[in-house]
Amino acid sequence: MKKIIPILFIITILFTIQKKEEILIPDYAIRFRVIANSNTIEDQALKIQVKDEIENTLNASIKTAKTSEDAKEIIINNLSTIKDKVNQLSPNSQISFGKNFFPTKQYKGVTYPSGEYTSLVITLGSGAGENWWCVMFPPLCLLEQKDDTTKVEYKFFIEEMLKKYSS
Repeated sequence: MKKIIPILFIITILFTIQKKEEILIPDYAIRFRVIANSNTIEDQALKIQVKDEIENTLNASIKTAKTSEDAKEIIINNLSTIKDKVNQLSPNSQISFGKNFFPTKQYKGVTYPSGEYTSLVITLGSGAGENWWCVMFPPLCLLEQKDDTTKVEYKFFIEEMLKKYSS
């Protein structure tokens, strides 16, 4: 009996520590995903060009959103502009805003589970290439650009941003 109590205590601590490592994107978040036509260098470059163009179009407005409803309204109000910009770069594209499927992603030690999420998804051509995604609201897309951040800094910043927009 004396051996069981310390073992259970250690297991509880390990479970608690592991739970604290998890960072979940909240249900109110809005994701942004761009799926390339293929994995050719040209199609992957186009994917990044589309991503940059749409981020440039929405970032300033999205940063002013206080709630996900504000952010949804901003996206909806800009859908025609988004469609125009995407079609200029890749005429054979699809744009979907609403509930869309996201595969599991692991980034800097954080696992984001697959599922149906509120999101803006842009599929270029046949959509057979690798994708890029981030969280548009709360505005976490800029984190993807900071490749020099460590896993700990990334997790800390994500937690701080989620706390900021959770109220």
